[in-house]
Amino acid sequence: MELKLAFPQDSPPLSIISAAKIAGVLLIIDPTLASGSVPTLHFSSGDFIHGVNTILRYIARAASLSSFYGQDDIQVDQWLEYAPLILSGSEFEAACLFLDGYLASRTFLVGYGLSIADIVVWSNLTGTGQRWESLRRSKKYQSLVRWFNSVAADYADALDEVTSAYVGKRGIGKSPAPSLKEKVPGLKENTSGHEIDLPGAKVGEESNEFVENVLKDIETLGVKYDVVTYTSDNFPKLMEMAESLIKQGKAYVDDTPKEQMRSERMDGVESKRRNSTVEENLSLWKEMVNGTKRGTECCVRGKLDMQDPNKSLRDPVYYRCNPDPHHRVGSKYKVYPTYDFACPFVDALEGVTHALRSSEYHDRNAQYYRILQDMGLRRVEIYEFSRLNMVYTVLSKRKLLWFVQNNMVEDWTDARFPTVQGIVRRGLKIEALIQFILEQGASKNLNLMEWDKLWTINKKIVDPVCGRHTAVLKDKRVLLTLTNGPEEPFVRILPRHKKHEGAGKKATTFANRIWLEYADASVVSVGEEVTLMDWGNAIIREIKTDDGTVTQLVGELHLEGSVKMTKLKLTWLSDIEDLVSLSLLEEDEDFLDNLNPCTRREALALGDPNMRNVKKGEVIQLERKGYYRCDVPFIRSSKPIMLFAIPDGRQKSTSIGA
Repeated sequence: MELKLAFPQDSPPLSIISAAKIAGVLLIIDPTLASGSVPTLHFSSGDFIHGVNTILRYIARAASLSSFYGQDDIQVDQWLEYAPLILSGSEFEAACLFLDGYLASRTFLVGYGLSIADIVVWSNLTGTGQRWESLRRSKKYQSLVRWFNSVAADYADALDEVTSAYVGKRGIGKSPAPSLKEKVPGLKENTSGHEIDLPGAKVGEESNEFVENVLKDIETLGVKYDVVTYTSDNFPKLMEMAESLIKQGKAYVDDTPKEQMRSERMDGVESKRRNSTVEENLSLWKEMVNGTKRGTECCVRGKLDMQDPNKSLRDPVYYRCNPDPHHRVGSKYKVYPTYDFACPFVDALEGVTHALRSSEYHDRNAQYYRILQDMGLRRVEIYEFSRLNMVYTVLSKRKLLWFVQNNMVEDWTDARFPTVQGIVRRGLKIEALIQFILEQGASKNLNLMEWDKLWTINKKIVDPVCGRHTAVLKDKRVLLTLTNGPEEPFVRILPRHKKHEGAGKKATTFANRIWLEYADASVVSVGEEVTLMDWGNAIIREIKTDDGTVTQLVGELHLEGSVKMTKLKLTWLSDIEDLVSLSLLEEDEDFLDNLNPCTRREALALGDPNMRNVKKGEVIQLERKGYYRCDVPFIRSSKPIMLFAIPDGRQKSTSIGA
């Protein structure tokens, strides 16, 4: 059978191509999909399947290697799901550390032979290019490197060809090869010439990004779980239940047009198909299962009560026909259950005793219980709680998706987003979020909370332990020359936090030329005594201006002066070459009723040299400026450290949509 693999040229699916080479599955390479599209495997029969994991499972089952998928498919599936998540972004080295420990006493990830789990992890490591190669050359992760080298050596013929074609030093898709007309060794290229460009068209399958981000959020929250289950795992049993209800006369197949059906449900009018015979219903059900044109015109509805005041009980839809591939199981099914049908069935099947649901579903509780009753399954109790709402904040996934799709934000982790990953990136501690939630309790009343309360809790957690540093704005700084200052700069070792030894030490340089904030320099007067924080007092002797703008100050140290007597306590930085560049990002507070095209402000600043050691994710305080979370640590002098300003609860803080 001829197989064509289509994918975007800028993101080739390395794991699929590698697995196919090792398995001996011949592919026609077609790197012409639009950027951002998911890989698609086309069969000569006209059928196709979507998604990296779906295609990998197909290749694994077609392989001659018995271990490729069959030894422990559940464990293999877990690696397929998690490898792309843990081996990306900020989690990369933590994932390498975990893998190193996991492989300390193992030859393969699953069982006793190579599987697609090994290929996926190997490909994700290889796909990072130099990032992995630099770690590979070190002796940091010996077990992981041993496993990686073993796979590379055992399947060198296949893997070397693929990586040389698709992976450059900067990672996957960054190599000059291949162009559309270049042939990857051992793989067939598309020669059909039938390329169709549909501007604006998108693949009609459900995205897996919500699933992936929910799992990421759960991990971020520190929630531990035993297993991840999917409704799609129960598709066969759900179909059996739907057919059983049809045979019992508790469900029927309806071909009423959607708008007419909606109108009839509102008015309590029974469908003309409601009293069809079991045979007629089963005949149409078969059309749906086969995904025929007639089947796509139909849906399965429960036969409940069309006159019930609760409209959710007016013959709800249980099943719909949709020939589009599913994001997990591909084209295996043509019919899919609705949430209302699948939810009570899966809850009962998986042993749920209490279904925790937000009160927005209250009107559907009666439907939930009635469907369980008709199915003949045990009763699952529903425990309701009110949904947490934040003032001036959009929390709808559908609405937030608009911001992502229209590139108004970076992604779901954008620090302006009210997602778990977003607010954590902004600088919120998980302990603060948990404390905030526990204080609200599991109320059934409407919760409309202010952001400032959450950030106030957060401040109480970070303030006692975060290190203190100094920064001055780059384009708003004034030089103060101390005439009796030290002839040569000297260094003192000071605590990063005066009340918390665990914050460590910092080296502070003292010199006769220091930088002040313009806001401070503009309010001092000649003869005024000020306090230079962590140093002592100084007296301002001269103020130089240009058209009313302060350009330079001259003063002298007066270290015997009392810091209690001065009005101004000033932060400062010595004028030395070791100062680091900073990018201070603050979110606009005017993002209320309309989308403001500028919801982020960036200020360039200079910071003390100790900030070279601040780690990604670390929270610090910039003296007299506020709290910040390090989003991009020091890499090189030409690239600024990126810091996100953390609200402290004193101002109303907003997120996207607010």
